[in-house]
Amino acid sequence: MRIGEAAAAAGTTPRALRLYEARGLLPPPPRSPSGQREYGPAQVERVRAIRELLALGLTLEDVRRRADRLDALAGDRPGECRGEGAFSDVVAARLAALDAEIARLTRLRQELAAAAGAGEPAPR
Repeated sequence: MRIGEAAAAAGTTPRALRLYEARGLLPPPPRSPSGQREYGPAQVERVRAIRELLALGLTLEDVRRRADRLDALAGDRPGECRGEGAFSDVVAARLAALDAEIARLTRLRQELAAAAGAGEPAPR
């Protein structure tokens, strides 16, 4: 299938597929004699897996760091994706970053509320 069909099947855009390819998340697909990209079901499943990971809050760089594991994830072979060196270190790092950002925003909110003399608002 061509790039537009593959993108639609994966729930994304052709631009996203080209981005994933440029960032090393999606291997370059074979080309037709006219030079158009040709995708198969495996590539569509890989793009779906990428999109699911991005929807969970991972970044393109997080996913790129484990691009070698995407086919196992896309093929729904969870045993191949678990364990040391799979996605666990990437997820742990992203959780730590989110926790740090939540703490920073909480401090910022408290400082702003104190500066405004508002204190904590009543719960809704």
